[in-house]
Amino acid sequence: MALSPGGGGTLRLAVPAVLLLAGAAGWWWSLRMAADMAAMAAAMPDMAMADMVSLAGFLFGWVAMMGAMMLPAMIPVVRLYALAAGRGGVAPLPFFLSGYLVVWTLPGLPAYFAWRWLDGPLGAAAPWAARLAGLVLVAAAVWQFTPWKAACLRHCRSPLSFFLAYGSGAGRPRGALKMGAAHGWFCFGCCWAMMAVLVALGTMNLTWMLALSLLILLEKNAPGGRYVGAAGALVFALAGMALLWDPGIFAALRGWAPIR
Repeated sequence: MALSPGGGGTLRLAVPAVLLLAGAAGWWWSLRMAADMAAMAAAMPDMAMADMVSLAGFLFGWVAMMGAMMLPAMIPVVRLYALAAGRGGVAPLPFFLSGYLVVWTLPGLPAYFAWRWLDGPLGAAAPWAARLAGLVLVAAAVWQFTPWKAACLRHCRSPLSFFLAYGSGAGRPRGALKMGAAHGWFCFGCCWAMMAVLVALGTMNLTWMLALSLLILLEKNAPGGRYVGAAGALVFALAGMALLWDPGIFAALRGWAPIR
């Protein structure tokens, strides 16, 4: 399969535009879901939020959230795949994207049960929930510097190298699905700890969603991405240690109230 990052001017413009529009749709749905959840909580204050949202509803929102956060960072690899598909070298692009989305949908299952378990304690800003969030933040900081994180990030930063390593069977739909899933797993290896942070601080916390989305985008695609990742690790570590030291700042960290 011959690949070149050059050529295909229309695709080079169209693919980023489509991914950004899909990401914008994910943000719109996430904003709408957050507003709906806030309205339900106000209308039924005695009912736990976890009891108002079904597994299917949560997974739909999870996929929308993943689309909002992950799709912009995928532009380089999807654009390269689209160029190869346009020349007939690989199966159509939806097969590749489907494999990727399946991988990112699966973590929604444990995330749902973690959210159900944490919903009440998070809403009450329970000290143990704050300390758990602190531990998750510290773990995310440590993960930023592991060799496993670095190995996953190399595949995300170098689409051409990824194609050379995993694109041999992509001419068939099944191979394209497997290739998309492989890239999804590498992406998951880069970002799973950040998703754990999001669950620990409140799955629909839009401020943290935006901050983590920007970190993911810059870490994967900016020329100084490794420095951005290190800065993110420093923020995680400081926030985590602060929560372990004083769980009382949990509400302020989630954006509910100013620090007193």
